[in-house]
Amino acid sequence: MGNTRGKRRTGLTIRAAAAGAACAAVLAALTAVPAEAHDPHGRTPHWELKDSGTPDIRFRGLAAVSRDTAWLAGTQGTVLRTTDGGASWRNVSPPGAAELQFRDVEAFDARRAVVLAIGEGEASRVYRTEDGGATWTESFRNTDAKAFYDCLTFFDPRHGLAMSDPVDGKFRILSTSDGGRSWKVLPDKGMPAALDGEAGFAASGQCLVGSGPRDVWLATGGAARARVLHSADRGLTWTASDTPIPAGDPAKGVFALAFRDRGHGLAVGGDYRPDQSSPSAAARTADGGATWRPAAAPVSAYRSGVAWLPHSRAAALAVGPTGTDLTRDGGRTWHTVDTGSYDTVDCTPDGGCWAAGEKGRVARLER
Repeated sequence: MGNTRGKRRTGLTIRAAAAGAACAAVLAALTAVPAEAHDPHGRTPHWELKDSGTPDIRFRGLAAVSRDTAWLAGTQGTVLRTTDGGASWRNVSPPGAAELQFRDVEAFDARRAVVLAIGEGEASRVYRTEDGGATWTESFRNTDAKAFYDCLTFFDPRHGLAMSDPVDGKFRILSTSDGGRSWKVLPDKGMPAALDGEAGFAASGQCLVGSGPRDVWLATGGAARARVLHSADRGLTWTASDTPIPAGDPAKGVFALAFRDRGHGLAVGGDYRPDQSSPSAAARTADGGATWRPAAAPVSAYRSGVAWLPHSRAAALAVGPTGTDLTRDGGRTWHTVDTGSYDTVDCTPDGGCWAAGEKGRVARLER
């Protein structure tokens, strides 16, 4: 039968190298001076809008699986899926969910996904599908009037967490070990006390993010200080660190996090009110969130989503209602590269970067 293991490894190596080369080409063009940014055909890397066919929906939930496959979750209980790079979108919304607001979606492939609806009391729910959205199962419905779930994340296809705003003075963590089929509230003994007014922002599905098999970070705002909480044991115990991102108001704080490994992370946010400025709305960490440093040249305005470019140790995109910013030095400096409105962004190992937001807007980074 031959050395199939060697062939498989060679194939994977070739595909990984090709994906890395594609990402490097996009990054090089994004960061080139204007005269060099154009290829011989006059094209530049840019967000190319895809017609979702849903102009009344705001998509704050986005799960990019590949350049071809992505899931969207938004208002009016809407879930969309594409498997052809955004050329067409299938409405795979759970039946009877039109009154819900989906704010987060985590997908493992074109068939398996978990979505989170946010809100007080029973408005917070989790649904899961194993057949591309043809059928859905409601696997969690919140029955505590004091809980309000904001975000969810998965470490692998089986283990994941969801987070709620503080209940009785502490953030509440929900855990699954069977791919979202069942959920349990974790004990709060290892959770630090919340600050007065502290909460998460369900703005992009990125207020709770993981990296690797056990590390997870939680972003906060609304209190006197904007903090990031870190757990190295899948949510059982947590430590809290202050960030330099301005807070002190219910509309201000850290809105999104992205970690490229368990040490290096980015935080973005600001003040989501359109008539307010958002200075110093970006920070970075190199020690797993124990300490945070402000960006020397921060994002230009409030940003609700952030993602590392695949196969890069220094480049990332941050998005918000007024545009997209790029860093190519690990979050030290940012500059605006697009002025379109997006709420969330996600990138995949094969070089696919997607963004989504208001008025049914969804785009893929193209060259």
